[in-house]
Amino acid sequence: MKILITGTAGFIGSHLANRLIADGHQIVGLDIINDYYDVNVKYGRLERAGIAKASIQPGQLVQSTTHPNYRFIQLDLVDRAGMDQLFAAEQFEAVVNLAAQAGVRYSLINPQAYIDSNIIGFTNILECCRHNGVKHLAYASSSSVYGLNEKMPLSTSDNVDHPISLYAASKKSNELMAHTYSHLFGLATTGLRFFTVYGPWGRPDMALFLFTDAMLKGEPIKVFNHGKMVRDFTYIDDIVEGIVRVIQHPPQGNPAWTGAHPDPSTSKAPYKVYNIGNNDPVTLMDFISAIEEELGIEAKKIMMDLQPGDVPATYADVQDLMDDLGYKPETPIKDGIKAFIDWYKLFYEVGGRK
Repeated sequence: MKILITGTAGFIGSHLANRLIADGHQIVGLDIINDYYDVNVKYGRLERAGIAKASIQPGQLVQSTTHPNYRFIQLDLVDRAGMDQLFAAEQFEAVVNLAAQAGVRYSLINPQAYIDSNIIGFTNILECCRHNGVKHLAYASSSSVYGLNEKMPLSTSDNVDHPISLYAASKKSNELMAHTYSHLFGLATTGLRFFTVYGPWGRPDMALFLFTDAMLKGEPIKVFNHGKMVRDFTYIDDIVEGIVRVIQHPPQGNPAWTGAHPDPSTSKAPYKVYNIGNNDPVTLMDFISAIEEELGIEAKKIMMDLQPGDVPATYADVQDLMDDLGYKPETPIKDGIKAFIDWYKLFYEVGGRK
């Protein structure tokens, strides 16, 4: 297939691009390469796939030096003319939209960035798919959409009308917008609610990166909600496998769906939402203990209150993923943490016990 992946300088997007290239697909990667976090990590991810920093020119497709089926373009989703031109020229069969302004906490500081990227940018993606014959749009949603929901595990069939951050609200809006395009124009869309993704090349603003970095530097770590947090940590390779299976199975519409008892995760239109989570929640203190064990360092902990926008617990119900795609993430937390720390030490040239 010829596939556009947006956000390929990002954590999930870079891993997905490498996997689909290896599977033999023709891939165009897109990213704005903003400075929300360390751009050296972003350029490092691109260089893994043969896209050298020096070769990147905004708005121009760059050929990978190592993969003949991979090209990259630095482009902003908000650039409507640029997006129209790219879609018209390339005629993609499928699109995976992973580009977004990420982060719950940053949405309290800079809300406009989320409107620009996650609302306006996503609208441009939908319009380009609609007008250029794209057969399937898969897009990143988030476990954050569950907001104030407390019934565990969190199910895609549950109502998610109480988000507690603008980031979460923007992701819920993406699901609503996608359903509208599925209903009106027959565009097959699949939303993917990711649960706390971690692993090599992970985001520097996420807990595993922050904790590892601080502990290796002898600095204290901030432990929010006094450690009374639970997360369904999901390893990056498991996320990628889930996305690959979703791409290959565009939704057909659910003939049993009824407006009398509406299931939010399906529709008569070709629309579907899945959770992709490990289905095995881990307490924050156990997560920290696993990092301490792998590093051979006891963390200095500063206990903090729960931050605005954060939820105390996440736990994914992945029954639909198992039923429809025969798949369930399974990487143990200790294995995933070791893989991340091995990468971190190599990337930052850090010596250590392991």
